[in-house]
Amino acid sequence: MGNTGSRSPASLGKSHVPDLEWKIHDFSALLETGAKSAKSSHFHYSGYKWFLKVIPMHKKPGAETPYVSLCLKLGSKTLEPCDTVNAVFELSVYNRAKRVYCGRRASHNFDLNNTLSKNECLIPLQELLKSSAFLVDDSCVFGVKILEIKLFSTEKKAAVVPKKVTTVQNLFIQKKGLIKGTYTWIMDNYHELDSKYFVCSPTFEVGGHKWHVGMYPHGRRNITNHVSLFLYLESSDKLCDESGKVVELTLSILDQKNGKHSTITSGLLVFGGESSRGWSKFLTVKKFKNPSRGYVVGSRCVVKTDFTIVGSSNDG
Repeated sequence: MGNTGSRSPASLGKSHVPDLEWKIHDFSALLETGAKSAKSSHFHYSGYKWFLKVIPMHKKPGAETPYVSLCLKLGSKTLEPCDTVNAVFELSVYNRAKRVYCGRRASHNFDLNNTLSKNECLIPLQELLKSSAFLVDDSCVFGVKILEIKLFSTEKKAAVVPKKVTTVQNLFIQKKGLIKGTYTWIMDNYHELDSKYFVCSPTFEVGGHKWHVGMYPHGRRNITNHVSLFLYLESSDKLCDESGKVVELTLSILDQKNGKHSTITSGLLVFGGESSRGWSKFLTVKKFKNPSRGYVVGSRCVVKTDFTIVGSSNDG
């Protein structure tokens, strides 16, 4: 939505006070990680949990110049299977010279199968890097303001939009001293576990924190035809959003016959008040149980997690 062909984002005026103000420090280090995206910690609005996602090198179809793009994500845990949430919102980057947020207005229908809005191109990457208005001391500020929410549901009335105070979050990217962790979870009794709703690995430690991998063999909530896979920060070791760890995560279910593993790699994710990250639709149950694929051999299933702690929500 909006004219994505212009080089600079339009001013949203003094009235644009974001619901989430996300300051990314060391923006050049974010580019050096090669991460496709970075996702904020959640912020609350109208009874839902929302996330802002920054795509630092988004390529529009047919364009050679990468853009810095933003999109809005609605947390699936706050949705019911029958819910459709229509949201009108503004995605922005702060112009410190003019002291205004600049960006675009968009809208999206969110439901459990569609929790992410489309990418909105804000500004060419090279223009942002050369600008002393948008990039100051290698940091820039992004924002999202939700203007209107309508809930369509067979069981609920429309949500009431409350007044709220701006949530401020920070993201610090490390240039050295990255902490890498690898854990392989071998299940030799998978056929016994297959009947369970949720199974989890033994606890392991990386970066001074305790973690485990969790699997929903038949999906979670209304997703019944996929294996769901997540990395969890132990509840006893939970971090607050202000001291969250920024992680790049890869989860894999190993193909023990052919070596063609099922693997998904994330962008940068903040483990803070939200203690789990992963994919509800990691792999279809049909593919997972196909004997020619090698994901389950006999009663053995092997899940591998690789992740790197690349930063934090504070500079400590």
